[in-house]
Amino acid sequence: MRTEDVLAAIATGLWRWDNATGTVTLDAEAARLLGLPAEPVALTEAQVRSRFHPVDWNEIDGVVNLAVAEGTLAEARLRIMDTDGRVLRTVRSRSKPLIDGDDYELVGTLQEVAEPQPGTAAATPVTGDWRRSREAFLLDAGRALAEARSTAEVLRVAASLSMPGFSPDGLAVFGMAGDRLTIIGHHGHHPGDEGPFTEMSRDTDYPAAEVVRTGRAIYLPSPQEYRRRFPAAWRLAERFGRESWAFLPLIVAGRTMGAWMAAFKHPVAFTPDERSVLTTVARMLAQALARAGVAESERELSLGLQRSMMPVLGPAIPGMSIAARYVPTGGGLQVGGDWYDMIPLPGGGSRAGSRVALVIGDVQGHDVRAAGLMGQLRIAVRAYASEGHRPDAVLSRASRFLYGITDGTDGTDGFGGPRFATCLYLEVDPETGTIDIARAGHPDPAVRMADGTVVQRPTAGGLPLGIVPDTDYPTTRLTLEPGETLMMCTDGLLETGGHDLDSGWTRIRTLLESHDGGSLEALADSLVQAVHGPGSHHTTGPLADRREDDIAVLLLSRLGTPPRQAPRRSAMTVAQAEPERIAAARQHVRELLHDWTDQEQIDAAVLMVSEMVTNVLVHTDGDALLVAEATGEHGTRRLRVEVADASDELPHRRRPGEMASSGRGLLLMEMLAHAWGVDPRGEGKSIWFELYEDARGE
Repeated sequence: MRTEDVLAAIATGLWRWDNATGTVTLDAEAARLLGLPAEPVALTEAQVRSRFHPVDWNEIDGVVNLAVAEGTLAEARLRIMDTDGRVLRTVRSRSKPLIDGDDYELVGTLQEVAEPQPGTAAATPVTGDWRRSREAFLLDAGRALAEARSTAEVLRVAASLSMPGFSPDGLAVFGMAGDRLTIIGHHGHHPGDEGPFTEMSRDTDYPAAEVVRTGRAIYLPSPQEYRRRFPAAWRLAERFGRESWAFLPLIVAGRTMGAWMAAFKHPVAFTPDERSVLTTVARMLAQALARAGVAESERELSLGLQRSMMPVLGPAIPGMSIAARYVPTGGGLQVGGDWYDMIPLPGGGSRAGSRVALVIGDVQGHDVRAAGLMGQLRIAVRAYASEGHRPDAVLSRASRFLYGITDGTDGTDGFGGPRFATCLYLEVDPETGTIDIARAGHPDPAVRMADGTVVQRPTAGGLPLGIVPDTDYPTTRLTLEPGETLMMCTDGLLETGGHDLDSGWTRIRTLLESHDGGSLEALADSLVQAVHGPGSHHTTGPLADRREDDIAVLLLSRLGTPPRQAPRRSAMTVAQAEPERIAAARQHVRELLHDWTDQEQIDAAVLMVSEMVTNVLVHTDGDALLVAEATGEHGTRRLRVEVADASDELPHRRRPGEMASSGRGLLLMEMLAHAWGVDPRGEGKSIWFELYEDARGE
């Protein structure tokens, strides 16, 4: 008897699908099963497709593609529809792809099967709850793998996947290192079990090695099949007591980067649907591992860049303590333009009294180019300082240097145009505590005094570095007393979390005031944690957005025991060209008197300071030097404020008319101050007043 007659007797037909021509050839029994006359026929793909349920056709299309890719059988259940859309019967298709280059032919059988009984839909591979469970599983798996950010996280997600109906109890991920196969991670095995499978050659007679060589999956549904195909490797796998194994390639962008093993303690037939699930998971796993590898490489690059560009503070400064922190922004490669440095100055070394320079700065932007410019600028500043230049000359030369490397002849450097940098440069004499400061568009430093009072120290400054080639940077001198701490920071410490400079400074001042005066390292940690840690998300600033920026902070404290009643002293200069700093002078006095017992006296002091400084700027050609000092015990303190200028013309009392806009300065001091006066000096004069905290109401 002919083969066709034997197959027809058991309701089995033959069919051939030519992918190149789109022609499907059916024998008589196959045609009958499809609801056509029982005679051999050749149909187009569209004509055959019209005979299948649309959902099942989409299913078999994926099954066929999977079988072509793996060189395995394509199996599926298909519902045959009549012209009215009713289900005639259900058939089982089994076919083998015959591949010829990019084209293939499917040769197989169609066999009628009994309709599934009610309640058995979950076991059918084409329809029912199993398919819905599979789709839900793949969605959850894809989301979990997409959110993994490291190789370890990807492996943890892969180990936790619960596949519908056939979850593996053992997993292993193999990667390539040159021509060697190595285990990246595994689950469901004891520590050390991976030993025999690490560092294998690609030529090893092991399923994972063959998968990497060929790029095709291997399914081993039984121990007998494993032993038959890989007898050498079976001796190593036998002791784990598994019943079925699937080895799938991990392919990214057409390149096989490794293999994934899923092992089962129960027998698995690896139906087309099960193979489809495993293949989809393998693809998602490969993509997740590739993303994690790129992210880890970027993190390592950024950390290496930071380590190479951020200096290590040292040697120790005699008589002083120093601490620093740098936190990159959360985006991109996590590198940016903030930096700090400590530079021994000429004639220094480790001997006591050696001078050092401290510098903190911020190059515009927080990307790779900003980090590169920061490295160049840091080296330039270090070179100029090491030559012995004063702070103003160091910043002038640094500005010219940055302008030269970022501003080409056509107005751009080819990488997004010129950039600028802010900078704060300090020359420190540890023996006397004297600090000379030059500032280029950077936030002012702040001082925490021995009694816990925190004030910003306004300093004269110039334009940010790199804006114009020649810029002057005036120098401000202050003295750091024993027990006082100087804080320098970039604007990221102030503005991170939606704050502006004002609200950010209020937040930082509160932290500095609450410090117990102990470890400087602990203070540095608390500053960064408060603005960059989890708690910062609950204390956002007034701005609508949460602007994130790099953070650099540098703390300098002068060691020694302060006097029992250390005076609270501060000074600042208001230049003729900066009348807007009168407001800063008023705020400076308020901060100095933050715990003064009489609010009216604070208002009176602020009013008199404003009047005195304004008079200097209006009636002289020089700058105003403001010096304020509070001495004594709390509740009985004395405040003395002096404003000095270079003019020899002494002020005199006037009787301004009702509509006059000036002439009330001395009258205000006579009314509000407990004592006041004008002291001539060698060059210029000093106007002063005193307020006594215990004299309220007098």
